[in-house]
Amino acid sequence: MPCSLRNKHVIPTIDDLDKYFGIKGSKILLRIDINSPIDPKTGDILDDSRIRAHSATVRELVERGAAVVVMSHQGRPGDSDFVSLDKHARLLEKHTGLQVRFIDDVIGPAAREAIKSLQPGDILLLDNTRLVSEEIIEATPEKHAESIFVTRLAPLFNYYVNDAFATAHRSQPSIVGFPVKLPSAAGRVMEKELTALSKLYNPEERPRVFVLGGGKVHDTIRILEHLHNNGAVDRILATGLVAELFMVAKGINIGEANLRVLEAKGLLSLLPRARRLLLRGLPLETPVDFRTLVDDHVEVETIGNIKGVIKDIGPQTVKMYTEIMKEARLIVMRGPAGVIEDPRFREGSRELVRAAVESNAYVIVGGGHLNSIIAELGLAGRPNLHVSTGGGALLLFLAGEDLPGLTALAKSAEKFFPQLIG
Repeated sequence: MPCSLRNKHVIPTIDDLDKYFGIKGSKILLRIDINSPIDPKTGDILDDSRIRAHSATVRELVERGAAVVVMSHQGRPGDSDFVSLDKHARLLEKHTGLQVRFIDDVIGPAAREAIKSLQPGDILLLDNTRLVSEEIIEATPEKHAESIFVTRLAPLFNYYVNDAFATAHRSQPSIVGFPVKLPSAAGRVMEKELTALSKLYNPEERPRVFVLGGGKVHDTIRILEHLHNNGAVDRILATGLVAELFMVAKGINIGEANLRVLEAKGLLSLLPRARRLLLRGLPLETPVDFRTLVDDHVEVETIGNIKGVIKDIGPQTVKMYTEIMKEARLIVMRGPAGVIEDPRFREGSRELVRAAVESNAYVIVGGGHLNSIIAELGLAGRPNLHVSTGGGALLLFLAGEDLPGLTALAKSAEKFFPQLIG
């Protein structure tokens, strides 16, 4: 079944590609995102979770009888993590359990000859797509379809599959150019993301509760403005700097030390936008107590009596937020509740994640810092939990922006899958 978002994106899946065109005996260009943290001293990959996630899509396409050419970027030119994908190939081989050939070329003669020689069941990983200068350029799908990158590779393939939701916010040739030229579909990682996010627009998935914290307050304000304008949220539980900003907007005294923190981070300029949201009825809850640092001692302080620097939400806030989440059908969590790098201020985030996953709701977690909490609590793999790989893509989606990678797949559906377009 195709995926659908906001009633305007119809995106084919691997199943649609097989049903309407047939995968067996084909050559498929597969865009994944295995951009991974790299040890600057050794060049070793420090976290292979993305490689592990995408390996299922690679393996399925091979099992369906295709020859698969895999491509991804890694880092940016000039940065220490801008490296070749040779070590990624070995890890992809490990996680698929299949032989993976690597070639240190992307669009040159060596790469093209290697692609032409592939047989069904073969897997070839091209080198870092950002070795091609066009991959840094943002442009329309139509313009990228005529790039050297796309015009050299597209004729060698039957289909294109995009499994890289985490790059869907970029309009670069490896993401938006190929769907113009080839029947295209979402891979399994992409499909899982879209299935989870489609719940945000399902009227049956209510009440919807967003638990928003972390340090990216400017981004969170954009998300809140979009959610409120579209009636997409029933209750917001604020933590972290987001909560502190809205407490000031409500006229609550958070203490001079915490006001200075907000000022130093340039967040007080957001007060007018926060106040406007509250005046328009934004259903946002703020904490009633905090764990603070007072002269290097951890204290639990209630609002109206805050002397220390806020570092985490307090136990009464955890209890209040937990009770609200019990009634939710959908919970979206983004950003930690406290300074979780310090184990003294990890408890609030731990308890909120635990309460969300143990509720009756479907839970979408925005990756990042909360990933470590999920792993620590042994909650990974729960059927009601989706941990997004999205990063910037998830942020922009929640803020209501169209993602070029998804738009390109939807346009490809209109061109090559008329059966799916009602």
